[in-house]
Amino acid sequence: MEELQAVDFVLVELTLYLDTHPQDQSAIQQFNQFAKQRKQIKRAIESKYGPLQQYGNSYSGMPWNWSDGPWPWQL
Repeated sequence: MEELQAVDFVLVELTLYLDTHPQDQSAIQQFNQFAKQRKQIKRAIESKYGPLQQYGNSYSGMPWNWSDGPWPWQL
């Protein structure tokens, strides 16, 4: 979870930077790299602990397993 939080922080900062520097190709490449890394980290966490988010951001197993623990803040 700490790695996911760190990548999320980088993505937020790059988003803010790109809002004012939309032509910075290097920053766009970094953003895309971290977005890909985030997807991989999220997939690994969810495969071990279950969905991190609801409302279509994560898939559910059968039966509905959103309420199964541990919760993301318990990892």
